[in-house]
Parts: sequence; structure tokens; C-alpha cells
Amino acid sequence: MSSSFHVAHHFSDAEQQRESAKLGMWVFLLTEILLFGGVFVAYAVFRVWYPDMFYNAHKALDVTMGTVNTAVLIVSSLTVALGIREIQLGRQKQCTRYLLATIVLACVFLVIKYFEYAHKIHLGQLPGKFYTFDGIAGTNPHVFFSIYFLLTGIHAFHILIGISLLTWVMIKNMKGHFSAQYFTPVEITGLYWHLVDLIWIFLFPLLYLIG
Repeated sequence: MSSSFHVAHHFSDAEQQRESAKLGMWVFLLTEILLFGGVFVAYAVFRVWYPDMFYNAHKALDVTMGTVNTAVLIVSSLTVALGIREIQLGRQKQCTRYLLATIVLACVFLVIKYFEYAHKIHLGQLPGKFYTFDGIAGTNPHVFFSIYFLLTGIHAFHILIGISLLTWVMIKNMKGHFSAQYFTPVEITGLYWHLVDLIWIFLFPLLYLIG
């Protein structure tokens, strides 16, 4: 498959188009970092205001589930990187397998998060005025769970977006749209997925390992 077939008219060659796409994705990822950065600032402010409450409230989180989900996302970063490598070598079938593995791991993450959320909802460990749990010492424990659901909820939404993008890329690859000469969509989708994984690497210790 010739790479020139995929070159838009406003690019001089495939390499310029690839680099422009990567630059555009990096700029987009910076805006995503700014989004999470704002919530991280809120986390820092409230943790300074309520240090004891944050410490006591974090004990209500399931560290085992958080640890498993961390491992799941780390492995998914590996599989998506291997998928990119395979398509760079022109091995479409192997790329599809790695992309599928990444999607499955992402779904595993969401299933685990679903059970974690369900348990919190059952106990009444909810944000703001919906908080009804009595077993946590300290002032305003609902603040911790408001930040918890905000951070993990935004992250879960990004996981869903990632699954959609990976699925689209995988289907296109199965149809033969990508090759060693043209794999830019696979590469930039992988960049997005790496950011999603990296954000969780920060969320896990901030929420689950405060003590």
C-alpha cells in the first residue's frame, strides 16, 4: 500500500503529515493534562485543609482493586506499544491481536471500577449532599469522595473514549487500511492511551495510598 495514497493535499509528503498529526496529538494531550491539573490542585487544597479526614477517608477505598487496575493499565500500555511496533513492521494480524488485548484490558479496568463504585454507592460514600455514611472520622468526609468520584469519573470517561478509538483503529486495521508505510492513526491513538495510563499512575497513590 503506497503511503502517498493517504497524504492530504496540504502536506508535501507522508512524513510531514505524520509529524503534523503527532504534534497535534501532543498539543491535545497538553490540554488534557491541564484539565486534570485543575482537579489535582483542588485535591491538594482540600487535603491541606482536611489532612486527618483525607487520611481516614482513603481507608474506605479498596487498595486491592486499585492495585489490580494499576497492573491492568500498565500491561495495556505494553500491549498498545507492541501493537504500534507490529504495524510499523507491516504485521497487521499481530497488530490487531495486540489492539484487541488492549481493549479487553481496558474493559477489565472498567468492570473492576464498576464493582468499586457499586460498593461505594451501597454504603452511601457519595459526593456532597448524597453522602450518608457514618463510619469515617473527621470533618466533611464527603469532600474526599467528591474528589474521588470526580477524578476517577473523568478518568473512566477517558477510558471509554480510548476504547472507542482503539476499536475504530482495530477495525480499520482489519480492513487493511494500515501498513508499514501508513500507521499514523494507530500511533497517535497509542499516545492517547499512554496518557490515560499515566494519569492513573498519579491517581492511584494520591487516592489509595495516602497513608
